[in-house]
Amino acid sequence: MRPKQQVTKLPVYQPGKPIDEVKRELGLKHVIKLASNENPFGFSPKAKEAILADLDNLTLYPDGAGAEVTRAVAGHYGVNADQLIFGAGSDDVILMIARAYLVPGDETIMATHTFPQYKHNAEIEGAISVEVPLKDGKHDLDEMLRRVNERTKIVWICNPNNPTGTIVTGQELEAFMNKVPSDVMVALDEAYYEYTTDEAYPDSLELLSRYPNIVILRTFSKIYGLASLRIGYGIGHPDVIRTINQVREPFNTTRLAQAAAAAAIRDQGFVEQCRKLNREGIAYLLGEFRRLGLFSYSAHGNFILVDIGRPSGPVFDELLRHGIIVRSGEKLDFPTMLRVTVGSREQNEAFVRALELVLHGAVQES
Repeated sequence: MRPKQQVTKLPVYQPGKPIDEVKRELGLKHVIKLASNENPFGFSPKAKEAILADLDNLTLYPDGAGAEVTRAVAGHYGVNADQLIFGAGSDDVILMIARAYLVPGDETIMATHTFPQYKHNAEIEGAISVEVPLKDGKHDLDEMLRRVNERTKIVWICNPNNPTGTIVTGQELEAFMNKVPSDVMVALDEAYYEYTTDEAYPDSLELLSRYPNIVILRTFSKIYGLASLRIGYGIGHPDVIRTINQVREPFNTTRLAQAAAAAAIRDQGFVEQCRKLNREGIAYLLGEFRRLGLFSYSAHGNFILVDIGRPSGPVFDELLRHGIIVRSGEKLDFPTMLRVTVGSREQNEAFVRALELVLHGAVQES
């Protein structure tokens, strides 16, 4: 059997190490996972109530149209139902966009260091990924604009960017949109949107009303704490959403995911509390990194990319022995950096204690 030629060269996604595996391998009783940008504060009690209320319906297929969750999200943002599409996480929406719009020979533009699923799905469709290096950890929009040509179909902008945590400002994005051709889709991946507090961050919904070639991607996996239920969504012009819907699988989100998401988005008090605690965690970690003399990028999501000044692989391994799972920069093409999820106060303090011990030990041995 012969698969697509382009598929044979694709890397398999490497997730962070699971807690139970680390416990088993290293004989640890307590492990803190700060590797996958999950919400350490759980999820809304209202989402749990919605899940429990729907448990007796597991024999029934989910609503293929997602009517309830569509009403909830549309009401929250003040958009129409035909402007929304749901997927098994926002990465499923990325897959559908690539499937609906890209054919062999098309070009799609993205940053060199960003969420890898843009390139992954583009290459499955035989499209050419044009990668533009980050500039001081940020998207270089001027260079991305220069790379646009008659073959360009989609430009991907991850905002805040994963893994650097930096943002494109509203002013920068609007200047970009004023110059990009109207027949080129600009996919704004805002998976960490709810964590942002910087007033310079764009109001992408307002931009969508003026630029119908924008598609906004958001998720319930991050601040809403529903990562295991796999539900995210896209917001766009009705014509664009209709096209993407044409390649959507009939039941691509589950009953429980739809019910939980609808309840979660109606509990903005929970979201606000998580945002506040996350900002406190960022302030603490950045202060500790400065104390330790470590460079880190500005953080606008729920993670920080910090430069430890030495190969990150051995430091990652040593942190595991201390019961701390982070993301090694070697896996992200930042060989001297670690990406650490902002945890609870106790988790953050435990990470800093372990990191200081590991770095001090490495200095002593050198």
